[in-house]
Amino acid sequence: MLSRRLGRALLAVMLLLAASLSAKAQNPITIGFGMALTGGLAPIGRAALFAMQIWEKEVNAGGGLLGRQVKLVFYDDQSSPSLIPGIYTKLLDVDKVDIVVSGYATNMIAPAMPVVIGHNRTFLTLFGLATNSEFNYPKYFAIQPAGGSKPKEAFARGFFSVAMAQDPKPTTVAMVGADAEFPRNAMDGARIVAKELGLKTVYDKSYPPTTSDYSPIVRAIQATNPDIILVCSYPPDTVGIIRAANEVRLKAKMFGGGMVGLQSTAIKVQLGPLLNGIVDYDFWLPWSKVATPASLEFLKKYQAGASAQGVDALGYYLPPFAYAYMQVVQQAVEAAQSLNDDKLADTLRKDTFKTIVGDIKFGPNGEWIEPRVLAVQFQNVKANDMEQFRDPKTEVILWPPEMKTGEIQYPYSDVQR
Repeated sequence: MLSRRLGRALLAVMLLLAASLSAKAQNPITIGFGMALTGGLAPIGRAALFAMQIWEKEVNAGGGLLGRQVKLVFYDDQSSPSLIPGIYTKLLDVDKVDIVVSGYATNMIAPAMPVVIGHNRTFLTLFGLATNSEFNYPKYFAIQPAGGSKPKEAFARGFFSVAMAQDPKPTTVAMVGADAEFPRNAMDGARIVAKELGLKTVYDKSYPPTTSDYSPIVRAIQATNPDIILVCSYPPDTVGIIRAANEVRLKAKMFGGGMVGLQSTAIKVQLGPLLNGIVDYDFWLPWSKVATPASLEFLKKYQAGASAQGVDALGYYLPPFAYAYMQVVQQAVEAAQSLNDDKLADTLRKDTFKTIVGDIKFGPNGEWIEPRVLAVQFQNVKANDMEQFRDPKTEVILWPPEMKTGEIQYPYSDVQR
């Protein structure tokens, strides 16, 4: 009798355990992150989210991952770094997401790092410039074309390379940026490159992220009479600085370099002809050699749904990389056959990932082995028409040489006149 009772109890426990394991297997794999859906970074963040949702829909239609569906769990970080620690604590301690990734932008990734590190989780990040340089976290991996062993310098290299190819070469440089994570890192790299090239720095200052009037800043830069001006800014201040430059009729041979926001269609349309002559960075354009057939096919899907979603109509900047971001997650999970963070990190370290933006291989610092930054110049922009930005003649690739699609219009002051 006792034996039968024990047998029934054991069977009941086994059935309950099997049911629990079956239920867990049926639950979706959750991927958690914050994303800028409102605030100054929203035009770019919302486009990134839409690209990630395209991947989510496609992977679930194909059977999911490890036999389970996938669910994106995300919260609006409102483009505010102060909200990030709370969001990532909730994702990890309350939602208990299976995989944690970042939202868009260096300023949003840096405050998430201590939380993720404290939980010893693998962290794949989206467009963070040298975010791991202060942390040296071994489970950090960046989707960021300004990679290599020196990502800070890689971001600025194209702007300076274009400048030094001119005749006569510039001799002085002014640098300005917001007092925040991304501009600080970008300016750190720019200082190193400028010193390597023997340029004299005549202005090097930061401004509070809450600045609203940029005219005094631009006038102070103009007073130093620099040959080239490097600006490291996020979208709201990018627009403010360009308008101030137009107002004071800024004189310089080259102007731009690290202006985030000029890759956004809405901001391009807003600024129109004020863009002409600006040399800035970019990472992907449909007329560049980095545009694979797979990325162009993705772009068709993205653009077909962009209007209904109210996101960037062209989607040239972050969407291809946001989709590739999720492709890396997918391939890492499939290769590891696990959601275990240690196994995922090992896979991310050793494998090469096939994505729509090309092959991605991570180096020891979690950055791409090879940087892939473009230097571009806005030319022939007329009025405020969106369709003109489909034309390669409005955004000419100047660097690297093997990607070049046209010649620079130089100096900036003459172009703007």
